[in-house]
Amino acid sequence: MNARIKVFAGSTHPELAELICRNLDLPLSKSETVKFSNDNLMVKIQENVRECDVFYIQTSALPVNEAIIETLIAIDALKHASAARVTAVLPYFFYARSDKKDRPRISITARLMADLLQTAGADRVLTMDLHSPQIQGFFRIPVDQLVAAPILCEHMLREDLSNHVLVAGDVGEAKDIGRFANMLHLPVAIVDKRRYGDDDKAVATNLIGDVSGKHTIIVDDEIATGGTIIEATNFLISRGALSVRVMATHGVLSGPAIDRINRSVISSVLVTDTIPLREKLSEKVQILSIAPVFAKAIRRIHDGDSVSDLF
Repeated sequence: MNARIKVFAGSTHPELAELICRNLDLPLSKSETVKFSNDNLMVKIQENVRECDVFYIQTSALPVNEAIIETLIAIDALKHASAARVTAVLPYFFYARSDKKDRPRISITARLMADLLQTAGADRVLTMDLHSPQIQGFFRIPVDQLVAAPILCEHMLREDLSNHVLVAGDVGEAKDIGRFANMLHLPVAIVDKRRYGDDDKAVATNLIGDVSGKHTIIVDDEIATGGTIIEATNFLISRGALSVRVMATHGVLSGPAIDRINRSVISSVLVTDTIPLREKLSEKVQILSIAPVFAKAIRRIHDGDSVSDLF
């Protein structure tokens, strides 16, 4: 594509946008978001984007619903400013966990997000580790899903992983843990966990595999309140595990998550910066940046090269 690249950032994670631009060797393009006294938003694009290949970076972080509206308004503004193409770069997809109708009279909100992004004028979406790959099928525009596994595994491979076992925190994660097992060359165990109601309380009921006398690494796509990993950790220790570490792509770390991690026997938690972690974190939490892989993906999309070659 011969158009110039322009990268803009929403309000939720400007630090990540700056890092991505640094990896692209491009300046972050200028825009302004104004919040009026009536709580309405206005997004003003402060550069010429006519016939440009534009990438708008926004992630699902507090305040989430305001971030969604800001994103839709920005995409609409860019399209009406005659951008040649607008790619919504959403490292952590909005309402990613609302991906199915698993009870009566609820919204499949991830599908609604897809509809809204397309209506606003997005030409394609670039994201990372969707809660369910089926979300890609909610779109009628191209969606590229990056994976954090290579980044997380490269960091882990710097250590001696002998006598380690990878653990899926629940059956839902079992389908994805194979990618990590292949990269780390480790055996796998699965915690059979059940969730009752909407209170985020998870109950471990069984273990598939053997962790007795082993060091364990729990793998998940995200850590929200920490209920799943704490329940899994206690269960693994009760089954004879020597230690527990955790790695996940999205460190949501909402509500009591940090306090739970601090009070637990978890030795370390490894997450990426798809979500800004501005508050003081536990010393147990390590953060890896996914900016380089997003920069490579943006460059490949612009040049018309394969994104899947990245992973």
